[in-house]
Amino acid sequence: MSSPHDVTCLLKQWAEGADSALDALTPLVYAELRRLAASYLRNESPGHTLQPTALVHEAFIRLVGNAPDCENRSQFYGVAAHLMRQILVDHARGRQAVKRGGHFAHVTFDEEGIIFARDHDAGLVALDEALQRLAALDPRKGRVVELRFFGGPSVEESAEVLNVSEVTVRRDWLFAKTWLLRELSGEKRHGV
Repeated sequence: MSSPHDVTCLLKQWAEGADSALDALTPLVYAELRRLAASYLRNESPGHTLQPTALVHEAFIRLVGNAPDCENRSQFYGVAAHLMRQILVDHARGRQAVKRGGHFAHVTFDEEGIIFARDHDAGLVALDEALQRLAALDPRKGRVVELRFFGGPSVEESAEVLNVSEVTVRRDWLFAKTWLLRELSGEKRHGV
């Protein structure tokens, strides 16, 4: 088992151009990335074609193409969460384009994340669009949602990535869930 310090040192070496650091880093982070991918895909509809291993591999390919400048493992997992979100949304848009005409899904939040009913692809695309609007109004709140839903880190880890207190993360998460529910339900009000 690796320590967070080992991962942090390897991330810094990789960002400085040491390819050997990437080789050493990969087995240290792979299991956690796969766990995150599996947690995202657990809510997917039956017959979903993207598997956790494929999601991890796609995210890793994007990571390798542009070594992220991360100060610690929490930031690295935050970057990975963002990439997985992009991949899932792109995948959902591709499937939705094939279907065309799907209705927006009913989206609800629980303490752990977001629950989609009916057409998951439409819900994910609608969530992504609403999340982009939230991030335009308040980038930190958008980042909290991205980390908590798409990245799966704890409140403590999210606070570390964002360099804010745990209370701030909890407050932002509560506000963002309410704001997103209002946006997704069609009750459009502007502002945060």
